[in-house]
Amino acid sequence: MKYAMLPQLDTKVSKICLGTMTWGQQNSESDAHAQMDLALDLGVNFWDTAEMYPSPPDKDKQGTTERFMGSWLAKTGRRDEVVIASKISPMSFLRDGQTRFNKDHIKSAIDDNLKRLQTDYIDIYQLHWPERQSNFFGKRSYDEDMSAQDLSELTPFLETISALNEEIKQGRIRAYGLSNDTPWGVMRYLWEAEKHHLIAPITIQNPYSLLNRLYEVGLAEISHREKIGLLAYSPLGFGVLSGKYLDDKRPAGARLTLYDRYERYINEEAKRATKAYAKIAQEFDLDMAQMALAFVNSRPFVTSNIIGATNLSQLKSNIDSINLTLSAEVMAAIENVHQKIPNPAP
Repeated sequence: MKYAMLPQLDTKVSKICLGTMTWGQQNSESDAHAQMDLALDLGVNFWDTAEMYPSPPDKDKQGTTERFMGSWLAKTGRRDEVVIASKISPMSFLRDGQTRFNKDHIKSAIDDNLKRLQTDYIDIYQLHWPERQSNFFGKRSYDEDMSAQDLSELTPFLETISALNEEIKQGRIRAYGLSNDTPWGVMRYLWEAEKHHLIAPITIQNPYSLLNRLYEVGLAEISHREKIGLLAYSPLGFGVLSGKYLDDKRPAGARLTLYDRYERYINEEAKRATKAYAKIAQEFDLDMAQMALAFVNSRPFVTSNIIGATNLSQLKSNIDSINLTLSAEVMAAIENVHQKIPNPAP
C-alpha cells in the first residue's frame, strides 16, 4: 500500500480508501466485517462512511452502514489502526428534512454518528453536500433557481466553521472536510477560517473518474495551492469503468441493474467513452477497472481514492490497483479520449 500524509493531523492515510455505502443494501453485516478485515490486512487504513448510508438512501435502513462498522470496531478493538471519515447529510428523512450546518444539528448528528460507530471520535467529519443549491450531483448548468437563492436564509459559513472547531476542541472530531462542493464554496470556507483564525477544512470528497474529470477545472488548483486533498469518489463511475455494462449488459445484482437512478453514468456519450477506454485496456493488456483506478491514484491532487465493492475478490482487485503504474503511452491514449469526449458523466 502507498500512503499520503495529512499534515494537519500528522497522520498517514492509505491512498486507497474503503468505501462503505453498499453495506446494508447490497452487503450484509458479515460481508462488511469481511471487507474491513481484508482491507486492513492489505494496508487500507482509511475508511469512509456517512450518517445517510447505505445508498441509495432508505429511511428504514439509514445508519446501518455506521452500525456495521461500529460492531466490527467493538468486536476487534482495532479502532486505533484506522482513520475514519463520516458525514452529516442534509437528507429529507434526517431531522425532518430541515438539516442545517449549525451548532445544534452538527452536535446532534455527531452524537448519533459516534453512538452507531461505537467510538469516541471521528477523524475527519464531512459536510455531505452544501445546504445551498449548486451544480453538483450531475448538474452541468447554473440555473435560475440557483442564482435566485438568498444565502442569508442559510447557515452562515462562520457559524458552521465555529461549530466544527468546537467539536475539534472537544475531541469528538479531529478535523473536518467538505463534499460535493464547488470552487466558490471551498474558497469561502478557507477564507472565513483564515479571517477568523479558525481551523480550516483539510479534504474535499467529490466525484472524479475517467468519465468525470471536472474536478480539474478550478478545484484541482485549490487542492494544490491550499493543501486541501481530494477524496475521490465514484472512481469507476458506479462500476461502468469495469466494463461490465458494455454493449448494454445488465449483470444480475450489479448496482446499475438494481438502481436506475444513476443513469447519468451510461448516457450515450458515457457509453462511447467507456468503449474507448475499454479498447485502451485491451490494447495494453490491462484490467479495465484497475486501469481506471490507477489513473485516479496517479493524480497529484488526490489524497485518497474511495473504492467500493460487493464481494471480496472485487475488493482485492480494486485495492491492487495501487500497484499499477500506467505507462506514458497509456496516459497519452487516455488523454486523447478525454479530449474527444470530455466529462460525459458529471
